[in-house]
Amino acid sequence: MQVLVIDVGGSHVKLMHSGGPEVRKFDSGDGFTPQQVVAGVKQHTADWTYDAVAIGIPSPVIRGAVFEEPWNLGAGWVGFDWSAALGAPVKVINDAAMQALGSYEGGRMLFLGLGSGLGTALVDEGNLVSLELAHLPFRDKTFEDLLGQRGLKELGEQEWRAVVLEGAELLRAAVAAEYVVLGGGNVRLIKDLSAPFRRGHNDKAFDGGFRAWNDKPKGLSPHEGLSPHEGLSPHEGWSPLENLAALAPRQHLRDLFAADPGRADRFSLKVGEHLFVDYSKNLITTDVMTALAGLARKTGVEALRDRMLAGEPINNTEGRAVLHVALRNRSGRPMLVDGHDVMPGVLAALEHIRRFSEAVRSGSWTGYTGLRITDVVNIGIGGSDLGPAMVTQALVPYGREGPRVHFVSNVDGTHLAETLRSLHPATTLFTIASKTFTTQETMANARSARDWFLARAKDEKAIPKHFVAISTNDAEVRQFGIAPDNMFVFWDWVGGRYSLWSSIGLPIALAVGYGRFEQLLDGAHLMDEHFRTAPIQQNVPITLGLLGVWYASVLGAESHAVLPYEQYLHRLPAFLQQLDMESNGKRVDREGRVVAGQTAAVVWGEPGTNGQHAFFQLLHQGTRLISTDFLAGIRSHTEIGDHHRLLLANCIAQTEALMKGKTEAEVRTELEAQGYKGEALERLVPHKVFPGNRPSTTILYDKLGPRTIGMLLAMYEHKVFTMGAIWQINSFDQWGVELGKQLAATVVKDLDSAGAVSEHDSSTARLIALVKDGRRQSSA
Repeated sequence: MQVLVIDVGGSHVKLMHSGGPEVRKFDSGDGFTPQQVVAGVKQHTADWTYDAVAIGIPSPVIRGAVFEEPWNLGAGWVGFDWSAALGAPVKVINDAAMQALGSYEGGRMLFLGLGSGLGTALVDEGNLVSLELAHLPFRDKTFEDLLGQRGLKELGEQEWRAVVLEGAELLRAAVAAEYVVLGGGNVRLIKDLSAPFRRGHNDKAFDGGFRAWNDKPKGLSPHEGLSPHEGLSPHEGWSPLENLAALAPRQHLRDLFAADPGRADRFSLKVGEHLFVDYSKNLITTDVMTALAGLARKTGVEALRDRMLAGEPINNTEGRAVLHVALRNRSGRPMLVDGHDVMPGVLAALEHIRRFSEAVRSGSWTGYTGLRITDVVNIGIGGSDLGPAMVTQALVPYGREGPRVHFVSNVDGTHLAETLRSLHPATTLFTIASKTFTTQETMANARSARDWFLARAKDEKAIPKHFVAISTNDAEVRQFGIAPDNMFVFWDWVGGRYSLWSSIGLPIALAVGYGRFEQLLDGAHLMDEHFRTAPIQQNVPITLGLLGVWYASVLGAESHAVLPYEQYLHRLPAFLQQLDMESNGKRVDREGRVVAGQTAAVVWGEPGTNGQHAFFQLLHQGTRLISTDFLAGIRSHTEIGDHHRLLLANCIAQTEALMKGKTEAEVRTELEAQGYKGEALERLVPHKVFPGNRPSTTILYDKLGPRTIGMLLAMYEHKVFTMGAIWQINSFDQWGVELGKQLAATVVKDLDSAGAVSEHDSSTARLIALVKDGRRQSSA
C-alpha cells in the first residue's frame, strides 16, 4: 500500500510518500486553512500515487477528528472531511502523537515536541495516547510558556536547555514514563543528552504516519482514530524495511537497461585505481538506492561507524571496542580505546612479526638440529584459520621463496595426520593460534602435534625452537613449553573473524614475507579510508551492505553466492561464510529484542567456472531468488594460452545471462533455426526458456596481489558492518557457537563413562550408546 504522509506545521506543510525518501514542502502560517492544505498537496503530489493518507495536525484530535482549532493556523479544521477532499482514506493524528509514534522504541515513552508550542504524547507498550500537558502550570507559567519558543526567547539558550530538562523530568515522573524522547524543531539546540532522555528527529513524524497505516499497533487508543491492531514495536511486527518493498522494480532487468543507456555508469563505483564495482545488474532503480541510502541514515550507519572508529565499546554484550581497523592503520593517527592510544602496541606487535618472519625465511632461525625451517603448520580454528589460510592461498604466487605453510583446523585427527605425513619434525615450525589457548579443537591438535614432535626430538627443551603461540594467555603458553618471547599478542578488541591483520596473520608473513604482509595492510587501510569518508551513495562497502539488506530483508532472498573467477580465491567463500553469518546470524537486536524480519543470508560459493557445471543450473532456471557476487582479475598471474580470456568471457557472460535470460520467442526462433517443429518444438520450448532478471554484482580488479586482497576483505568487513547496523544487531559477538561446545564437553564425559546415560533426550542418548557400543566392539 502506498501511503502519503502530511505533516502540518506552523510555518510549513511537509510531504513524504512511501515510494521514496524525498520530502516536499510548501508554506503555511497564520490563517492557513484545510482547503489550502488540500490545494497545496494536490499541486505538490501530482506525480505521486497513493492509496491512503496520514495527516498530523498541531491540535488536539479525538476519534480521528480535530476538536479544537489550531492556535497557530486558521479556522475550519474542526469537522473538515479530509477523505472527501483528498479522495482517499485518511487517518488524522495530532502532530506530536504522529512524531511519537515514529519515535517509539518499546516500553513506556513520553514524547515532548519542542517547537513553537509544546506537543506531548505517551506510548505505552503500543498504546498511543495524545496528551495535552502543555498548559499545565510550571514555575508560575505553563510548560508551553517555558519549554516552547516563547521560553527560548525569554530565557536564552543556556537557561532554556536547563529548564527543558527540569520540566521534562517532572512530566516523565507524572506519567511514569521509562524514557523521554525530545523532538520538534528546537531539539537541535540541546547538544548532550543522557538517560532517561533521547533525541528525536523531525523526520520521525513521517515514520509515524507510515506506521499508522502499515503497522499493526497493539491496542492503539481510539483517541487517534486508528483501529486496534497488534504489535507496534519496531522489533515486534514493524520494520522500516516494509515500506521499501513497494519500490521493487516491476520491469525486467533487460527492459531497465534498454530504457536507460546510462544505467551501468549510474550504478557503478570505483575505489583507488584498480577496484571497480558494477552493481547495475541488481533489482534496483534510482528510487530504490535513494530509499536505501535514506534507510542507512535513519538507522545510524554513519554514526555507528564513527563510534566504532572512535574506539567506543559497540560490542555491547561483551563491553568491548571493535577496532580491527587499528591493526592496519597506516595514517599515523592515534586510535583510542578507553582513552588509551593502542597504536604503539599495534606497531610493536607488527615489529615482532617482522623480526620473526624474516628470521625464519632467511634461515637464521633454525630447528633444534640446526636445519632451517621448511614447513610451517598453523593450528587454529574459525578466525584463527580461515583468514590466514584464505590469504595465504590467494598469495601463492608470492610465496615460492618462503617455507611451505599448512593449516590444520578440524579436530578430526585425519586433518592433522595427513598434514604431518610428509613433514619432518626437525624442519617443521608450529604456530598455535588461540586467543585463550584453551580452544578445545585447537588445543587437542596442538597437544597431538607436540607429541608427534617429541616422538622424534625426545627433548622438551627443543619445543621453543618449533612452537610459537599467537595468544593472550601467558600462563597457558608457558605451561605448553613455549618461550614467552615467542608469544605473539593481540587484544580483546579484535574479534577472531577480523583478526588476520593482527598476529593471527603471522603465517601470511611467513609465507610471503613481511613486506607483502604490509602491502595487505596498506590495501585494507585504503578501503578503510574510503569507508570512513565517502558519502553513502558513493561508498562501496555501504552500497554492498544496502544491497545485502535489500535482498535478505526486503525481497526475501535466503542466500547469497560468492563466485570468484580466480582460483587463488577458492577459499574466499568459506572465509565470508564466517565473516557474514557469524557476524549477522542474529535473532535479537542490540537491546535484546527479537528482530522483525530476516537478517543474514546464507553465504556460499565456488570458483568459476567449476560452479557453472555444478549449481548454476539453479541460479539460471531454479525457483529461488539468489543474489550473487562475481569477482575477477583483469590480468592473471598465470597467462597460459587462452585460459584467462576464456575465464573472463565466462564470468562476464554469466552475469549477462542471469540478467537477460532467454524469452520463449527467442527460444522458438533458435529451435526453428535448428530444424525443430511441431510437437518436438513445443515439447522442448519450456525447458529452454531462461527467466532472467536474476541479480548479480561484478567486482573487477587489475591483478590479484596483497593490496587487492586487503581492499577486498576490508570491503566485505564493512559491508557486513553496514548490514548489522541497519538491522540494529551486534555484529561482533558470537554466542551462537557456545551451546554446542558446552554440550560437547558433557557428551565427551558420557562417551568415557562405563554406564548408561540419562541426562539427554532419547535421540541423543541412543546416539551416545551406539558410539560406545561400536567403539567397545572394535577394541575387543
